[in-house]
Amino acid sequence: MAVDFLRSHAESQPDKPAVICGEEAIDFGALNRRASRVANVFTSLGCREGDRVAWMSFNSIAGAEIANGLRRAGLVIVPVNYRLRGAEIAYVLNDSRARVAAAGPDHVEAMLAATPDVGGDVRFVAAAEKVPSGWLSYASLMHAASEDFETVGEGLGASMIYTSGTTGNPKGAWRPHGVDIANVLQIISIFELAQSDVHLVCGPGYHSGVAFFSALHQVLGASVVLQPKFEAVEALDLIERHRVTTTFMAPTLLQRLVDAQDRRPRDTSSLRALILGAAPCPFALKERAQAAFGQVLWEFYGATETGVNTVLRPEDQLRKPGSCGTAVPGQEIRLVLEDGSEAAPGQPGELMVRNSWQAEYFNRPDATRGSLRDGFFSVGDIAYRDEEGYYFICDRRVDMIISGGVNIYPAEVEAVLHAHPAVMDAAVIGVPDEEWGESVRAIVQLRPAMTATADELAAFCASRLAGYKKPRSYEFVDELPRDAAGKLLKRQLRDMRWRSAGRAI
Repeated sequence: MAVDFLRSHAESQPDKPAVICGEEAIDFGALNRRASRVANVFTSLGCREGDRVAWMSFNSIAGAEIANGLRRAGLVIVPVNYRLRGAEIAYVLNDSRARVAAAGPDHVEAMLAATPDVGGDVRFVAAAEKVPSGWLSYASLMHAASEDFETVGEGLGASMIYTSGTTGNPKGAWRPHGVDIANVLQIISIFELAQSDVHLVCGPGYHSGVAFFSALHQVLGASVVLQPKFEAVEALDLIERHRVTTTFMAPTLLQRLVDAQDRRPRDTSSLRALILGAAPCPFALKERAQAAFGQVLWEFYGATETGVNTVLRPEDQLRKPGSCGTAVPGQEIRLVLEDGSEAAPGQPGELMVRNSWQAEYFNRPDATRGSLRDGFFSVGDIAYRDEEGYYFICDRRVDMIISGGVNIYPAEVEAVLHAHPAVMDAAVIGVPDEEWGESVRAIVQLRPAMTATADELAAFCASRLAGYKKPRSYEFVDELPRDAAGKLLKRQLRDMRWRSAGRAI
């Protein structure tokens, strides 16, 4: 029988809270039983080992039991970004070849609206009181399911999380082998995580970093506190109420947390590890965070495709401004110049990683090959390394925007803008934003004798794009810079707008 950490914790500490969400809680014994019911539910719907199951919801206890049950059955959860709409949702369901798609109570309508564009024989499940016609009720299926199920999947199991890539279309970062338990234990050791921890999940569960650190604590048998959606004051209340010791978040959330703590301080003395990832954290924010919470900040560089690659410890946060830390043991990191040679210390190069838990792009062998060089994987970041071995991310090879820790690919937004009848040309770039790091700006050239206001373009985009992809600001220009071959010179556009910020992207 496969080793199952949840079953082990259910035997050794059945009454300990495993997951807490609002006024609800489930202990390890009950979570173990519910996970077996989930495994039986989805196998009864025709899912077999290795099949994908899409799940769209805010953070919830149901999501935790589904993730554990799918792993137990050797199935793969595909978290769907709950900000997506219509064809965006259908794309993920089609591309992942999901056998079953399930939605929480707040997202049934959004998934239902996407069903006309979903191909194949997909079963739909509603984890909600109101169940659309033709859908199955999660509650009814769980009520009828057995609590006996022999574990198939072990460890963290296989995973697939969608991330934007160089084509602008999301790609499934597919790790069919899962993450080796030795790597799991190594990361637990590096961040000094323990079974006695209480971990706060405050970011969206579809984000790879959020899901990963939640899973690490479940492996340990620690308690996990879920915040359905991030709200800074509530997050501080949860830290105080549950004596939270660890959490993970993007810098945007940290800024809101610090602002809220400054306005009305809570007792956060239990917090010992506030882990940052998903985007660079401004040095001034680190200074404020340390003043507010103490020396508890950890930061790492990594990617959905390559895992955790570097770590910056609390004692180095202010000593090494701008750094994302040193390489995690077992990670092979190269900084490669355009000619294929390796960069010298202080010299920027494309950051490439080789390790045992690299992902591949599901059903995209060409995209996987395009990201690999001699077994090393790149997501397009440019970095340099100092003489002490600390890495600094300084640029991106592609034009992707990272706003609030979320990847946004401009080509998708530009395609929508180009569809507006008054738009002759458009460029979408990231511009400095104190809260989000970057925000999306559309620079638009209108057709001669035609007009369109920023409000009109915003309304046009609102019906065609997820909220986080919509431009936050608009500029109108007479002509966009292009070279002789017609290539848009985005670097010129970005440089003009970042120069005053005192930093580059």
